[in-house]
Amino acid sequence: MAQPVPTRTEAIRILERDRRTTLGMLQRLPARAITTRGLGGGDWSPKDLIGHLESWEQHGLDALEAWARGEPAPSDVALRNVGLNGLNRAEVERKARWSAAKSLTSAGETHQRIVAAIRSSPTSAGSLPPRDGLAGRSGGASGGSSEGRRAPSVTTPRTIRICGSS
Repeated sequence: MAQPVPTRTEAIRILERDRRTTLGMLQRLPARAITTRGLGGGDWSPKDLIGHLESWEQHGLDALEAWARGEPAPSDVALRNVGLNGLNRAEVERKARWSAAKSLTSAGETHQRIVAAIRSSPTSAGSLPPRDGLAGRSGGASGGSSEGRRAPSVTTPRTIRICGSS
């Protein structure tokens, strides 16, 4: 069953609420725990989760840019080619050597950019392409990598289409 498409205001509210929740949880951790693996019973650290969440906000930005050019979202192409676990794994591995400070700074900057992009995005339902059955898709970020790292049992951010005005 398709999930309802949030309005611009609802999408921003969801992003802001979830970011506040995530940052609140991170602030309760001892500093040394930010890079300790085992989050949610998996092999990710809280720093890995920060990078993962940032990646999905960046995927959203990349999708908006691609759609403006009449192209498919790069994340949709990657999902078809390597699947959800492969895409998540590649992003976590790409950011594995980043410091916690770099991860937090980059995630904050990406978050500001996606909120700004949503605020300035078109409001017409016809302005965004169909999502080939991927709209509202969510799922566990589980699975192994070639290095044996397993993701925690968390839900990936849902794909958000901004179609209604608020």
